[in-house]
Amino acid sequence: MNGGQTKNAALTTALAFHYQVLIGLDKCFSLEEGQAVWFEKDGDVSLMSPDTLASSQTEVKYYAAPLTDHHENLWKTLKNWLATDFDHTQYGVLVLHTTQAFGATTQLKDWNTQTVEKRLQVLQDVFAERTDEQLNAEKPSDIIKLQKAVMACDEALLKNVLGKVTLFTEADNAQELEKQILAKPVGIPKNNLNSYLHGLVGFVYAQAAQHSWSINQQAFAAKCEELTALLCKKEFTFPLFSGYEASELEVELHQDRPFVQKIAEIEHHEMIPDAVGNWLELQNSLLEQLDEYPLYKDKTVAYQNQLVKKYKLVHSSAQLEATDAIKSSKLLYNKTMQEQPLNMGNDIPPIEYKNGLIHDAMDDDERDLKWRVEP
Repeated sequence: MNGGQTKNAALTTALAFHYQVLIGLDKCFSLEEGQAVWFEKDGDVSLMSPDTLASSQTEVKYYAAPLTDHHENLWKTLKNWLATDFDHTQYGVLVLHTTQAFGATTQLKDWNTQTVEKRLQVLQDVFAERTDEQLNAEKPSDIIKLQKAVMACDEALLKNVLGKVTLFTEADNAQELEKQILAKPVGIPKNNLNSYLHGLVGFVYAQAAQHSWSINQQAFAAKCEELTALLCKKEFTFPLFSGYEASELEVELHQDRPFVQKIAEIEHHEMIPDAVGNWLELQNSLLEQLDEYPLYKDKTVAYQNQLVKKYKLVHSSAQLEATDAIKSSKLLYNKTMQEQPLNMGNDIPPIEYKNGLIHDAMDDDERDLKWRVEP
């Protein structure tokens, strides 16, 4: 016995079932009030609505081989829908949802635009291709058993069912379906989308009970709201600032920058490693591939303009109160660095972010800012 084959078969079955769950999950997003998605009620996935015409039953097939005239997926599905224990009157639409493409020579290609009479004729023409020897064999193949069972049905019943059948071919595979689902939520950062998907998939599986498995519109909407509240960022949040202190090499590399020269000018040399560290941390944060980068950049520019406007007033006051150029300049520097950041919405930014922005502004020749004050 080849254990690999058994394992592979089990995995294939599991993946096909998961695909069925994703189809049902996708349908949940279109639920209206009073509607529900059911799994394994009358088949794979059913959308039940107070309006019968809006109700649908879907058979899900995750196959690579083409859908041909004699493919089991078509005939087995039709047989199930014609069975006495299946009440087709509950549904306005019956869907064969398959990843298969139509076969090159199949007579099924125009199915969805054909009349009931034409659909019946197509089945009759396909069935007519069977020889008497095939039909009357002592042990006919499974597909012939299915075809005989379908074509032996009462014609009125057959027409009623065929009139509701839609063939949905070349359906998205599981990966594409997940992408489609992940395109639905709004306001959830990219890095949280997989958590959102896993939360919904887990919710769907958790609704399976011993005798039924369904998700109603109200419960699904509530779960979506819960996950959105958990995973979205109601307020902008900053990248992590750790208060990085520059190394001797980094200080040396940046010693000629204007913002470093302006600190040296007031003989506050011991503050330079912290200043370079704050400046570097800010620059690195602007280079990170953040989901919110455009928003972060825009807010940073606006916040820096606020800081500069405030600093000009503080510098002007320090100039008026100055008694000693170096001492007064150092006091202005210390006061500015220690000052708590201005609020940004409901957030207080990291102090290193604020200080990095001030050094960045000092580095901009056009702003013409300086630490030095003159008595």
